[in-house]
Amino acid sequence: MSPNKLFFIGIGIVLLIILNSGLYVVREWEQIVVTQFGKPIGDPVTEAGLHWKTPFVQEANRLDRRIMIWDGERNQIPTLDKRYVYVDTTARWRINDALKFIQSVRNERGAQSRLDGILDSATRDVIAKHRLIEVVRLGERKLPFDPEQSGTFDEVVRETVDTGREKLVGMILESARILAPEYGIELIDVRIKRINYVDSVRQQVYLRMISERQRIAQQFRSAGEGLKLALEGKRVADEKKILSEAFRDAQTAIAKADADAAQIYAKAFASDPEFYSFLRTLETYEKVIGNNTTLVLAPDSDLYRYLSDSELLEDED
Repeated sequence: MSPNKLFFIGIGIVLLIILNSGLYVVREWEQIVVTQFGKPIGDPVTEAGLHWKTPFVQEANRLDRRIMIWDGERNQIPTLDKRYVYVDTTARWRINDALKFIQSVRNERGAQSRLDGILDSATRDVIAKHRLIEVVRLGERKLPFDPEQSGTFDEVVRETVDTGREKLVGMILESARILAPEYGIELIDVRIKRINYVDSVRQQVYLRMISERQRIAQQFRSAGEGLKLALEGKRVADEKKILSEAFRDAQTAIAKADADAAQIYAKAFASDPEFYSFLRTLETYEKVIGNNTTLVLAPDSDLYRYLSDSELLEDED
C-alpha cells in the first residue's frame, strides 16, 4: 500500500474519531447539558435531533425530561399521641432546571439520594405533629341513622378527624417543595403507599376496632328493636281497627237484612194473614219436630191447630 493511501486512511480514521466525539443525538424525552471540564456550557439542549459539541473537551450529559418515580424506604415514625407506625411513601418528580440539577446533584442517582432526605424529613415532621387517627383515616367518618326509624338518635360520629390523610399528604408535598427547587427538581405529587402499625400498636388497634364494631352493632340492634316495637304496636292498632270496622259493617248488614226481612214479612202478613201464619207454623215444625220427637200440646195451642185440622189430614191422605 502506497504512503498516500495510508495517509488518507489515517486522516479518515481521525475524522471519524472527531465526529464520533463531537456529534451527539438528542432524543424526544431527553435534554442535554454540555459541560467543559465539569462546568456547564450554554443552555440545555432540548430540541431532538443531531447536535455538535467540541470534541474531546466537552461532554454531553443526558437528563430525562419525563416524570420520574421516587420510592422511599419504609420508616418507623411516632405520631403525636406516641404511637409508632411504619410509613411508606412515594413521589413523582422531574427536572425543571437542568443547569442547577447538574451543578447540585449531577445525575438521577444523586437526585434520588437528595429526595430521600427531603421527603423522609418532611414526612417525619408532618406525621409526628398529628394523631394516629389523622394519619390512618381520609377524613371524618359518620354513620347516619334515620331518626324516624331509630327514634333515639340522629347519627353516630366516631372520633373526630380534623385533618385526614389527604391533607397530611398535601402538607408533606408543600414542605418538600420548599427545598426541591434548590436542586433543579420539581416535585409533582407525593402519596402514602402504605401505613402499618408496629407490633406493639397493632394488637391495641385490633381490640379497639372490635370494640368499636360491637358498639355500632349494639346501636343498630337497639334501633332495630325500637323499630320492631313501633311496627308491632302499629300492627296491633291496625288489626283492632280493621276488626272493629269489619264488625261494624257486619252488624250494619245484619240489621239491614233483618229490617228488609221484617218488611217482607210485614207485607206478606198484610196481604194474607192466614197464609203467613201457616208458613211460620211450618217453619216452627221444621225446627222443633225431629224423627223421634214427642210433643205434648194443649188443644187450643196454635201449633196443634194445624195438626188437628181435618182438611189438612185429608189432604195428606
